[in-house]
Amino acid sequence: MTMQYDVVVIGGGHAGCEAANASARMGLSTLLLAVNLDTIGAMPCNPAVGGPGKTHLAREVDALGGVMGIATDATYLQIRMLNSSRGPAVQSLRAQSDKREYSAWMKEYMESLPNLTLRQGMVKNLLLTDGKVSGIELAFGDQIACKSAVLCAGTFLEGTIWIGKETMPAGRAGEFPAVGLSAFLRALGFTTGRLKTGTPPRIDGRTIDYSQLPVVPGDDQLQFFSFLDKRPVLPQIPCHQTRTNEKTHELIRANLHQSPMYSGMIHGVGPRYCPSIEDKVVRFADKDSHSLFLEPEGRSTYEVYLQGCSTSLPVAVQHDIVHSLPGLENASMVRPAYAVEYDYLPAIQFNHALMAKDLPGFFAAGQILGTSGYEEAAAQGIMAGINAALYALGREPFILPRSSSYTGTLVDDLVTKEIGEPYRMMTSRSEYRLLLRQDNADMRLTPLGREVGMVDDHRWELFVAKQEAIDTEKKRVKTVRIHPNPEWEEALAPYDESMKQSATLEELLRRPKVPYSVIDKLAPASEQGFAFGLEVETDIKYAGYIERQRLLIAQTEKLDGFKLPVDFNYLASDHLSKEAREKLNKIRPMTLGQASRIGGVSPADISVLMVLLEQQRRADNARDKAGVSV
Repeated sequence: MTMQYDVVVIGGGHAGCEAANASARMGLSTLLLAVNLDTIGAMPCNPAVGGPGKTHLAREVDALGGVMGIATDATYLQIRMLNSSRGPAVQSLRAQSDKREYSAWMKEYMESLPNLTLRQGMVKNLLLTDGKVSGIELAFGDQIACKSAVLCAGTFLEGTIWIGKETMPAGRAGEFPAVGLSAFLRALGFTTGRLKTGTPPRIDGRTIDYSQLPVVPGDDQLQFFSFLDKRPVLPQIPCHQTRTNEKTHELIRANLHQSPMYSGMIHGVGPRYCPSIEDKVVRFADKDSHSLFLEPEGRSTYEVYLQGCSTSLPVAVQHDIVHSLPGLENASMVRPAYAVEYDYLPAIQFNHALMAKDLPGFFAAGQILGTSGYEEAAAQGIMAGINAALYALGREPFILPRSSSYTGTLVDDLVTKEIGEPYRMMTSRSEYRLLLRQDNADMRLTPLGREVGMVDDHRWELFVAKQEAIDTEKKRVKTVRIHPNPEWEEALAPYDESMKQSATLEELLRRPKVPYSVIDKLAPASEQGFAFGLEVETDIKYAGYIERQRLLIAQTEKLDGFKLPVDFNYLASDHLSKEAREKLNKIRPMTLGQASRIGGVSPADISVLMVLLEQQRRADNARDKAGVSV
């Protein structure tokens, strides 16, 4: 082997880019291998970042020192805040990106990183020494030594695309799949499965009649994904909305027999929360219409993404569906929709560091572990990259608990629960979503990123300055007292509030309807205003709820403090239920807390486990004392 690296990352999608970035930034020699170097950081489906739950992941990646947020801010077409009228826990930023610019920006960034080498190639198998990863072998025979490897293969492992009854091998349209690695992994003892995802047709924007379609504009007051400064302010491009109708639904119902999914030709399970248009019409038969969005794919192309219309029906049927939609009666379809079916590795075969339980040095991240979405992939990628680097350095893994982040929730769900469909992050998946908001991701995670070597001095200085500013403002609003006057009465009237006596600014903020913007206008911290008012307002307004969640976390952490022996013999524990024995033996949880989150393990089983652990602890102590006395 003439080439040697500390870490090899296999795959150049969102997971691969974050993994390679993490390893290289931590100072390790890193190789990023991609089937096609021209598609580094590609957005093969919707060219967008963010949305409920997903924004939280993207901002957590940025807070840890990742790259997705910076790339998004550099290449957006439109940015808007979703759920702005709802509580802060579910507000979510979303950016429509220029897909070509995003990919080009990402490749240029990756090429500029010290310690990182990019190479085009396809991995055939892993090389092992003493049961550990020691290198990789490429399709044409090259062997490359490494201390750890991260597999971020996306939809490429034995990928097959479908349009109607027509099929061809492909990782995505126009790109050949990775062949052979799945068989090699199965030979090593890994279990693989098949999943399915899809993408909608692309439309020539010049053939769309926008005059009859509602406009979906970007926000006037821009917010960004990265916590760094110096973000570009770019001209925004509007999106538009259309809707399906009865004619659309009749076309779909009449042609279900031609859908490879409904005819049984596709065996992989599709994403529940991002269904095809066929699924929507069948599963929600009571609805006579579904929203679709026309989203531009870039400044240098006329292609428009028909969001919400993913399908694998034949091309002729797709044309008819498109022409049935308001505003698209004369539209030209420039790329047909298709479904892609691919191999994945059920994540219960990996631990919280995203390293294979039975193959030290082998990590995985992204769709290969059964997730769906760029943000989910990026979050796994940065965690796998950090841990692959730490493993190569001989250091302890970096693990985020559920209570710290959506990233920790994502990883815990994947490695604990047997998930049989593509996993999508949503705010409802976290028990602690009021604490884990998109606006405070840096407060939660940037200090941890600093500890592992991901956060540079500039980001750290910005973080410290923000933290000090928020602390100062919290003290100020606690002490500044205002008195009733016409100006305040006028400012509070739109929120159905008034002042009958003097109050501190903090007491005003505790009122449910009063936003920080009122204080920023009439009693500002400075002439320039205060940039972090949302954080101050949320911490004050929801203080009681936040404290309850902290108490809940403390209770949960007690269970997570009980470490379970790796070699614990669950099958021999007759007091556990049969299902619990099977699930615990299969997943082999690291802690009692993780065991409690496994489906099929009841509270009674957890009580039994606590007794068994105590019995084992006493037996170990007795043996230790006996050894000392001898």
